Amino acid sequence: QVQLVESGGGWVQAGGSLRLSCAVSGRTFGRDRMGWFRQAPGKEREFLASISWNFGQTWYADSVKGRFTISKDNAKNMVFLQMNSLVPEDTAVYYCAAGYSSPAFDYWGQGTQVTVSS
Repeated sequence: QVQLVESGGGWVQAGGSLRLSCAVSGRTFGRDRMGWFRQAPGKEREFLASISWNFGQTWYADSVKGRFTISKDNAKNMVFLQMNSLVPEDTAVYYCAAGYSSPAFDYWGQGTQVTVSS
């Protein structure tokens, strides 16, 4: 089984930065990619960024490209999301996810709240 635990969320003023962390436990064999998503109240879950676990390639949603950076530490089994130039519209619950053999993400964390005030 795979477990993901996010941390690093909180309150920040607009223009500020936060760094989210995701600790992953469980099998690493077959892990293809890790990703970050968010869900704001009344909205659908939104893809933000993903990273290839073995090769480090990254992908970003247009809404966060240039402001957010996804990274990983394979040795520590962790994934990070550095968020800069935050705006109130970034307020949401942020989720970490792990993808294995299927195109979709198979495992999800419980989420961490990010609140950006104007």
